[in-house]
Amino acid sequence: MTHVLALEPSRLLSELNISFWLPTVVLTAALAIKLPSIVKMWRDPLLRAVGGLLLFACAVFVFAAPGTIAWTNRVTGVPNISSPWVYSLLTTLCASWLLLIIAWRNGLTDSADRTRRATRWVVTVYAAVIVALWVLFALADTPVERLRDLDTYYANTPFMREQILLYLVAHTVASTVTARLVWNWIRTDGLDAWLRWGLRLLGIGFTTNLFFAVFKLTAVVARWTGHDLDWLSTNLAPSVACVAATLVAIGFIVPHAGQYLQERWRVRGRLRRLRPLYALMRTATGSREPFTLRAPAELRLLRRETFIRDGLLHLSRHLDEGLRARSYDAALALGFEHGRARALAAAVTILDAADGPRPAEGAADSPSAERSPEPDTTYLLREIEALSEALRRPDDIKAVRARAAAPAESVSAHD
Repeated sequence: MTHVLALEPSRLLSELNISFWLPTVVLTAALAIKLPSIVKMWRDPLLRAVGGLLLFACAVFVFAAPGTIAWTNRVTGVPNISSPWVYSLLTTLCASWLLLIIAWRNGLTDSADRTRRATRWVVTVYAAVIVALWVLFALADTPVERLRDLDTYYANTPFMREQILLYLVAHTVASTVTARLVWNWIRTDGLDAWLRWGLRLLGIGFTTNLFFAVFKLTAVVARWTGHDLDWLSTNLAPSVACVAATLVAIGFIVPHAGQYLQERWRVRGRLRRLRPLYALMRTATGSREPFTLRAPAELRLLRRETFIRDGLLHLSRHLDEGLRARSYDAALALGFEHGRARALAAAVTILDAADGPRPAEGAADSPSAERSPEPDTTYLLREIEALSEALRRPDDIKAVRARAAAPAESVSAHD
């Protein structure tokens, strides 16, 4: 004990069990990801419950690490005072699980009155458990400091026995209720795929939490009956708790990280798919989209779409609707389906308008000139991605253009 109390901070960290800090890092990452939303929408009870859960989960693993236990005992000068402190944090964490479930149900089915009653019930019961933990510790005699095996070492000690049993029962009840409801929600229709995966990880994590209590209780009961299964409590239970907490943290991270990465992939993919049409508009108009150093992908996409549509409007007065109609028929004749045929016909028309030079504007006013239908830009402005994708297939465009021009060439030769 003297050796432990004399630990310097640098040596203290080296003697901590790394398995306690892995979930702490992951939980902290999850909290950092959720924090902006929690601060922005603080009045949302669901977000507050998630923030509280992640915060108390971090605190549990920080203060349950053997090195931190030794530090807490040394600072306070009370052997084993870490036990009611860590058990209180763990009990508060259990309460936060239930409060999360209550807040979640409020968004689905429950009335506000029912939610408030359930919240008060959870807070009252678990606050009473925490008070009881400290009272029982004050009544118990625990002179020997135990950093890893306190539960089994004091399993037969009056009042400590009741303290240990009380926190394990509170943990078991919260884990069981939370795991059951999370698994029920996984089967709910209409969930986003990333959210469903997050719920699966939460379900596995909360279910794994049950094994922590099972292993602890088994080791304690073994002590009551004169057997030694301390390894279940000392070695296996903490490892299970670390795995469970890591899964829960990842369960909260997955929906946000997945949706964020998916959106980034969608934006960058659309930027890439619009590149051929953007290049054509640059050539046709002699300008380019505004450039800002380190502009976010969303802003770049918005600017590119605006630039392309402005370029299409600039070319719209040169569009030949007759050529588009012939190209569409030609694409259908070549076996392209309707959507692909429309895109190829639009691509042929845009390339024709961009080629130049244009005929004199007065030629269209000649009495003998055949008036072309008014250009329709609705499809062009709405389906810029399909049009850009069509520009990636120059061979298809060449085939459609040749097929569309074939009837006119044939008539000319006959004359």
